[in-house]
Amino acid sequence: MTDIQQGQAAPSLDLPTDSGGRVSLASLKGRPVVVFFYPKADTPGCTNEAIDFSRLLPEFEGLNATVIGVSRDPVKKLDRFKAKHDLTVVLASDETGHVTEDWGVWVEKQLYGRTYMGIERATFLIDAEGRVARVWRKVSVKGHAAEVLEAARAL
Repeated sequence: MTDIQQGQAAPSLDLPTDSGGRVSLASLKGRPVVVFFYPKADTPGCTNEAIDFSRLLPEFEGLNATVIGVSRDPVKKLDRFKAKHDLTVVLASDETGHVTEDWGVWVEKQLYGRTYMGIERATFLIDAEGRVARVWRKVSVKGHAAEVLEAARAL
C-alpha cells in the first residue's frame, strides 16, 4: 500500500467522470484540487459526504479549487447518484482500481467480523503545484467538507 505523505507530488489521476467526461490532475495543474475517495455511491455516509462537498462547492470554486469524488462505481451508477441527490462535484469512476491502489486507499476492512478489501474514506488536498498539502485518513463525514474548505483557504 502506498502511504501518501504531505509535501510529496500527488500520484497521477486520469479517470472517466459522470456525464461522459474525463478528469485528470495534470489538466488541473495551477489550481488547488480536493480528491475525496468514498467507498460506494448512494450509501448513507458517501451520500452525505458528496452532498456536503456539493453544498460548499461555490466556496471551493471561489478559491479556484476543483473537487473530485472518486469511487470504483461504474460511470452509469455515478450519473444516477449525481442526479438523485443533485450533486455538483465531479464524480470519477475508478472501475479498474488503479487509482485507488496508487493513492493507497484500497485497504483491508472489517465489518461484522468479516474481512474484505474496500476503499478507505480519505481526502487529499493538492496544491497548485501538484503537491499533497493535506491528507485526511479514515474520514468521519460530519463537518469534514467544511474542514477541507478551511485547509484550502490556508493554501
